[in-house]
Amino acid sequence: MPRVGCRYPRDGECPSISAPSGRAVGVERFITVGTDVASSRVAIEVARSLDGVWATAGVHPHDAKDGWDGLEALLAEPEVAAVGECGLDYHYDHSPREVQREAFAVQIALAHRHGLPLVVHTREAWDDTFAILTAEGVPERTVVHCFTGGPDEARRCLDLGAHLSFSGIVTFKGAPEVRAAAELCPLDRLLVETDSPFLAPVPHRGRPNQPAHVVLVGQAVAAAKGLGAEQVADATWVNAARVYGLPD
Repeated sequence: MPRVGCRYPRDGECPSISAPSGRAVGVERFITVGTDVASSRVAIEVARSLDGVWATAGVHPHDAKDGWDGLEALLAEPEVAAVGECGLDYHYDHSPREVQREAFAVQIALAHRHGLPLVVHTREAWDDTFAILTAEGVPERTVVHCFTGGPDEARRCLDLGAHLSFSGIVTFKGAPEVRAAAELCPLDRLLVETDSPFLAPVPHRGRPNQPAHVVLVGQAVAAAKGLGAEQVADATWVNAARVYGLPD
């Protein structure tokens, strides 16, 4: 299954450490993710220093309280493949909800203005997420990352034109609704990721995640869809190139 992945080292996991293990199992492209302005700068620097690595620049809802001054300037950097991750997280509420909503709307507008994809984080905030996306206009290339919903939420995302990106959660025994969402997701709207260093798939659950494990995510998605692993590998490779503007 050599072509399955393109996302995700993130949150301080340096691809210079994680990329070799990923490449050893055939993971050839990596996107490292900014979650505030400072980490977005670091992600860009890492991407600039390594082949096959790109960055996102964005402000996570946890960090929205710290503001987003300087974010737009980063979007002109050639290593930046998307705006985000951004969105709403009502599980932890590390930032006030009104501030989260403002930051999300600002970043949707930036994605439109710069013609970049949007990477969305949403947790226990589906209705507000859909409301803001609808009000601001869904960017043509939008990814709901680390998808945690079920078939109903998946259909709502797909109806808006978004792509669904599945993580190690799809392997968890207690997540049948996520597998059901993967089953119904069309192949041309499907992505896989690790969300490293979080959410390691079974049998590595509870340990730090790494990009190499995206192969296990792809295999689990394939099983949910009743497809061969290579079909999912090939589809997600093509989809990632199209969504993030990566070389194919």
